[in-house]
Amino acid sequence: MKKMLIFLSIIVALFIIIGIMTNIQKEDKLSDGNPYGKDDLKSSTVDQLDDPNYQNLILPDELDKKLADKSDITVYYYSPECPHCVRTTPVVAPLAEEMGIDLVQYNILEFEQGWNDYGIVETPTIIHYENGKEQDRISGYQEKEVFKNWFETNDIN
Repeated sequence: MKKMLIFLSIIVALFIIIGIMTNIQKEDKLSDGNPYGKDDLKSSTVDQLDDPNYQNLILPDELDKKLADKSDITVYYYSPECPHCVRTTPVVAPLAEEMGIDLVQYNILEFEQGWNDYGIVETPTIIHYENGKEQDRISGYQEKEVFKNWFETNDIN
């Protein structure tokens, strides 16, 4: 019985240490620069902070201002926890850069009001706005050629 208590105590201590180490790593990543302007980010978002495919972020206030100013803008709505987004981003982000498209990225996991504010039904979704109004959208995982054709059809650059 005594050995079992010692063994159980060691296991609990290991879990506590792992939890503390995880929090320290998260805090280190957040202290290096947090483009979201929030103190409490989901772990999946923190994991993407250094990923070069997730560096063209837009925050809700900035997007709302651009739409109110009747700007032309193309927005990629995604969630770091969406498996289709995880497959799509490495296709779309480099493609947009290659085509000279300023594709801004809206993290709908961190800013959930985006579901209602922008009529998002599924992720990933790319919406092209002209004069602040939605012109076209494409949703779900697609092959690279489908996205390329969509960008070209909408004359996005």
